[in-house]
Amino acid sequence: MAQAQPHEKVQYIVEGGHRLSGEIRPSGNKNAALPIIAACLLTDQPVRLCNVPRIRDVEALVELIGSVGAKAVWLGQNELEIEAADLRPADLDPHLCARIRASILLAGPMLARCGKVTLPPPGGDVIGRRRVDTHFLALRELGAQITVDSAYHFNTDGLRGADVFLDEPSVTGTENALCAAVAAEGTTILRNCASEPHVQDLAHFLIALGATIEGIGTNTMIIRGGLPLKGASYRIGPDHIEVGSLIGLAAVTRSEIIIRDAGVEHLRSTLMTFARLGIVCRIDGDDLIVSADQEMKIQADFGGHIPKIEDQPWPAFPADTMSIAIVTATQCDGVVLMFEKMFESRMFFVDKLIAMGARIVLCDPHRAIVAGSSQLRAATVESPDIRAGMAMLIAALCAEGTSVINNAQQIERGYELIDQRLNALGAKITRVPPREPATGA
Repeated sequence: MAQAQPHEKVQYIVEGGHRLSGEIRPSGNKNAALPIIAACLLTDQPVRLCNVPRIRDVEALVELIGSVGAKAVWLGQNELEIEAADLRPADLDPHLCARIRASILLAGPMLARCGKVTLPPPGGDVIGRRRVDTHFLALRELGAQITVDSAYHFNTDGLRGADVFLDEPSVTGTENALCAAVAAEGTTILRNCASEPHVQDLAHFLIALGATIEGIGTNTMIIRGGLPLKGASYRIGPDHIEVGSLIGLAAVTRSEIIIRDAGVEHLRSTLMTFARLGIVCRIDGDDLIVSADQEMKIQADFGGHIPKIEDQPWPAFPADTMSIAIVTATQCDGVVLMFEKMFESRMFFVDKLIAMGARIVLCDPHRAIVAGSSQLRAATVESPDIRAGMAMLIAALCAEGTSVINNAQQIERGYELIDQRLNALGAKITRVPPREPATGA
């Protein structure tokens, strides 16, 4: 399937009010694919990745690693082969780095292979300040020298193992430290590290290359560094954020959807949170079934108190699913306080839901009170970031009338062919401009 051009402006025209039905598979985890692609630079042997989501952020990172000498070839729609035998410590293109925050993930692997790298400040979603201090502190502990001016300059005369306490459980900070630790001589202990499914996926990938890592899925990992790394074939796991998005979509459109290979082992906090909104899913082996007859009634806390849904570091409810939970709550009977702790600008999309008829009070940048249920009306809205954009798409699909979502290329940074895949379930989404026909892998 042909991919969108990097600067292409995309619009979705969405006819709401249709029930959906059928089966869908979540794409590979975007937040696992990006660090794994970066980690392919740690070895000079070929690596084959399967279940890679063909989305804008991935395409941008593939282009970025190509600019420093890695060869990347798409063998199929979701299969990618990378060989980084001839890596060079070139300054990274600031225009490419500005397109994705994941460019920061190249610091650890490039330091390990080349001993130096210069990175422009990374781009990505505008959802509030996203500090990079944790990356710097961890890499310094592992032997990097870092200077900052208009760019970030990393150098090392050799990475070495260390006992590293991360000042916050940053996902990308943990991933950068993990890649550097695998290449460092000696043993590294990473404490207070992130343990999200995508961090676990990266760790398992590094083990497939030949690394030794203990404590995967916990907040302390022990890495025996300096071992030779080889090539490998690896399959990226399903995207639990996309699964959460599909649960919300099925609920608000009163649809029965079967989510195949849903990665149910990583869904406990997600399922618990949706259950508090009166949405209960059934697990059938590796699949998740969302029925059409949900109660859709917000469950009060004991004593009849207004409940609170809040995001926290894994294994609690993930921040990236908060936008989905907010739009879902607008269709549930009752009142709930939504508390977004991680990013101070993520809540600002709720004004668009209010314009569509949602009853929401934005208390401050981190908290909103949602009173449901409310009938949403069609509107013309803007997609501010990946997750809010998907929330707006879900709102449009359950609203009365035809909505227009501008800046929809933001959604396509994180959700692969989402218009086509939802149309296959019965949605009515028209993409402008239409996708060009596929011309090969």
